[in-house]
Amino acid sequence: MGRGRQKAKHTKVARELKYFSPDTNYGALEKELATKSDSGDDYVDKWADDFDDDEYGAETDQNKSA
Repeated sequence: MGRGRQKAKHTKVARELKYFSPDTNYGALEKELATKSDSGDDYVDKWADDFDDDEYGAETDQNKSA
């Protein structure tokens, strides 16, 4: 298959994806958003224990002067 035919197929697929608009279920979206709490206490950072803040992010005065 030549490059022209391959490019035409990719263009066709890209155009289909660009203009595709699925039906939105607003009822399900409303239920999902309504169950979220606004307190902010439910957030858990699952990666917080993997890295030490001092090792990677915090710069000391010694590092700044060098």
